Amino acid sequence: MTPPEPPSTAPRTWRKPPFIANPLLRYGLIVVAVVYLVWAFGSLPFNWARISEGLPRAARIFSGGFPPSLERYELLLTGFKESFQIAILATLLGVFLSIPFAVMAARNIAPMPIYVIGRAVIIVSRSFHPVIVAILFVAAVGFGPLAGILTLTLYSIGFVGKLLAEEIEEIDWGQVEAMKAAGAGYVAILFYAVFPQILPRQVGLSMYQLDSNLRASAVVGIVGAGGIGGTLMNAFGRYDYDFAFAILLIIIAVILLSEGVSGWVRKKIW
Repeated sequence: MTPPEPPSTAPRTWRKPPFIANPLLRYGLIVVAVVYLVWAFGSLPFNWARISEGLPRAARIFSGGFPPSLERYELLLTGFKESFQIAILATLLGVFLSIPFAVMAARNIAPMPIYVIGRAVIIVSRSFHPVIVAILFVAAVGFGPLAGILTLTLYSIGFVGKLLAEEIEEIDWGQVEAMKAAGAGYVAILFYAVFPQILPRQVGLSMYQLDSNLRASAVVGIVGAGGIGGTLMNAFGRYDYDFAFAILLIIIAVILLSEGVSGWVRKKIW
């Protein structure tokens, strides 16, 4: 019988495993990425002369924006009031309409034809940037807050509906089976077995979507869909840079405040 080997005294070091184990594939992807970056920067039509001419112009804009001016604060308040109204109305409508589409897009509770329709609506709602949708609605219903409300409602349906559908697909199926065993119908199962399980997620998503719509309302306003974005564009168009920078600073402050409030609410709920 051979005696057992003494334990090794060599130091043991841990090494992080590579993201891609195959070295040939790993280095091949790096080479492809580098070649693509070189080709992309070399083929895009950058006008370096115009860029060099624009740098002094950008410096004049920034210097003209300080210190920010709040002399026309009435316009600022009117624009923010409209942005808040657009964001709140769009969030309420979008979250309310996203619930039936989320049910339709959940594979575990919807038959296949309904599932396809629900998924199609959510995919279409998420396919376009809000600015593109805002341009279409401005052309359809004219300039003003109605175009912004319709744009952000469609945007909310796509985002909230997708995440709610995924949440429904991950519910505890035992409660649904218990309701079925008790003879409950489809609507009763939804209200007493499905919706209570997704309610915390629903409230958290609603707060996040309100925060997102506040940011988006400033962007869609630039193309004429109402809100503070229109006021900002008018200020830049009048070369009123100090007022424009004041609007930008207030937008940043409002977004930071809404981010903190929505984060606190989501933390309390989840």
